[in-house]
Amino acid sequence: MERDGGGPGRVPLFAVVLALVAAVSYASFFLENVLSPDLDVINGYVSELSAIDQPFHTVYSAGDLITGVLSIVVAVTALLTLRRRPWSVAGWTLQGLFGLWAMGDALFPLDCAPSLETWCALRERADQVSFSHQFHSVTSTTVVCFGVASLFTLSMAARRYGWWPALARWGWPLAMLEIVAGTGTLVAMLLGRWLGIVQRVQIAILCLGLLTIAWALYTDQRAGRTTPSEPEREGVLP
Repeated sequence: MERDGGGPGRVPLFAVVLALVAAVSYASFFLENVLSPDLDVINGYVSELSAIDQPFHTVYSAGDLITGVLSIVVAVTALLTLRRRPWSVAGWTLQGLFGLWAMGDALFPLDCAPSLETWCALRERADQVSFSHQFHSVTSTTVVCFGVASLFTLSMAARRYGWWPALARWGWPLAMLEIVAGTGTLVAMLLGRWLGIVQRVQIAILCLGLLTIAWALYTDQRAGRTTPSEPEREGVLP
């Protein structure tokens, strides 16, 4: 492990709070038992909760949008205030891209819920849905990919430089679990069953990853580490 003296520095406290809110808002699907009990939890897409014709779809879309915006703010703040090293710069950049595509999930919702409405499934098969409906599959896949990549690279930064103990310990296992869950989602799609459960597990893991990032930033705040000097921040030190 290549340890860097002085640590990564500290983000402002507001960034820690925003990181926590981003993790919580991404878990809006947990409200489905109360707000959307008719949707199929076992086989239905999580994205169907925010389908335009579903009640309370704005609640779920707002959750994704808030997570996206706040993830970008946290990533940019980290890049501007923390020490810059290759793995950490890559991790925060990927975190920002995760936020961008999470916003895409909110801005390009499904037209309807295929698992709940037969006419919607038929329109989907006949390719008679909107661009937003079609493009949502792209945003949903891409946001997961960037979420995994961000978690993995930030955990690598934590291990390589001796930073962020929470990420060093839990980031890599969570990233691997997310890859397993993503593979399980593909298998469930081929089998045509259990997709809802596997996908909800997948998103829950991403929420845990976001919480781990928030905890890692909070730990540095609590420890009271000093912000590195400008030469260190620019990566001048060997």
